[in-house]
Amino acid sequence: MGLDFTAIDFETANGFRGSPCAVGLSKVRGGVVVEEASWLMRPPENYDTFDHHNVRIHGIRPDQVAGLPRFGELFPEIGAFIGGDVLAAHNAAFDLGVIRSGLEVSGLPGPAYDYVCTVMLSRRCYSLVSNSLPYAAEEAGVPLVNHHDAAEDARACAGILIDIARRNGAASIAELHLSLGLAVSHQPAFDPRLDPLSKATVAALDALAGGTATPSRRPFVSGWPEEGPNPEPSAAASPGHPLFGQTVVFTGELAIPRTEAKVRSAELGARPESRVTARTTVLVVGDGFVAADLRSGRLTGKARRVLELHERGQRIEVLSEGEFLQMVGGHVVAASA
Repeated sequence: MGLDFTAIDFETANGFRGSPCAVGLSKVRGGVVVEEASWLMRPPENYDTFDHHNVRIHGIRPDQVAGLPRFGELFPEIGAFIGGDVLAAHNAAFDLGVIRSGLEVSGLPGPAYDYVCTVMLSRRCYSLVSNSLPYAAEEAGVPLVNHHDAAEDARACAGILIDIARRNGAASIAELHLSLGLAVSHQPAFDPRLDPLSKATVAALDALAGGTATPSRRPFVSGWPEEGPNPEPSAAASPGHPLFGQTVVFTGELAIPRTEAKVRSAELGARPESRVTARTTVLVVGDGFVAADLRSGRLTGKARRVLELHERGQRIEVLSEGEFLQMVGGHVVAASA
């Protein structure tokens, strides 16, 4: 087998993963992009409200998708393009979650997919202060002019995986993961008549009904955020999740309570701590931080400390809160990372 896969990227209309409004796909054969496809679409009915945070990021407006097929109607074409390929995505838990939640609220069954995450591969193979798509694409030598254009982001993801395979002398996805001591992840098939809804979909349905499972953005409160306790990593967490085994510290004002952020990270196998130390591997930055701020200098004290440690050779990564919430399956206030 050669280096064959399909890279995928979704943009969503709002904070629920099951609200896709655009998708981009790049098919790779033998380490070369051979075919591409992209679609705009209406999100599933009742989940098609466009949040201004998302529109500000990806620029897709409701009028641009009015009258287009909904995600459930379009998925047969998307699925046909993917075929039996391994999927690659940058923060794959998010994009695979879009497929699962989008089909769930559309009342449609979903196929099984093997998938790989280029965020995790970037962490293993590059030494970057941020593994967000623009930084990883730059390291891979892949042009990325219009970040959050689904087609261009999928193409960049494909280029990152091709570059990482080349650097590791791997001729296939299986060979690459074997050389890195990683396993290819798997999302099982599901049948809406038999299988329970995913956690992200349950939370969205609860929020739609007026519940509180999906948090909303809190108003800014002056003073230091409450750190709270640091729970132990869950022994039942999946080693395939990008937060598994990481030591995570939070800084700045978050959209959710910091105590809740710590619980969510621990549930996924991370160890939350309250200050940056030599053990820190991930810093999550609130206050509207985006990866570009690492170059502009708009940083908290903890973030500056991280940059100092990174320059000294410590493997440490900075995440925006939006990237973190995508990883933990929470309310996302921006589009795909």
